[in-house]
Amino acid sequence: MMYKSETIINMPTTGWEVNVEPVSPGEILQEEFLTPMNMSQSQLAKKIDCDVKTINKICKGHTAITAKTALGLAKVFGTTPEFWLNLQMATDLWHARNQEEQTA
Repeated sequence: MMYKSETIINMPTTGWEVNVEPVSPGEILQEEFLTPMNMSQSQLAKKIDCDVKTINKICKGHTAITAKTALGLAKVFGTTPEFWLNLQMATDLWHARNQEEQTA
């Protein structure tokens, strides 16, 4: 079984031979962490002292993961903050590159 996060991990690091939008960090949060752990967005928000609206916006891809949120997610899920920030960075870079290409 391939996890959505493997799309990010296995993307080429040199050149942009593949122009596939990375899976959003929010989708990974929902599909690979919250759902399998039977944890609601509300429960997560309480655990990391965050507004549930913020978690919902992250899961929907409408809000980016901040460093503070990454620290909380890492603590709850046993990952690293860098894991979450790298997912966010990959998404941000993909969107920036594609906006740049559209305006050029």
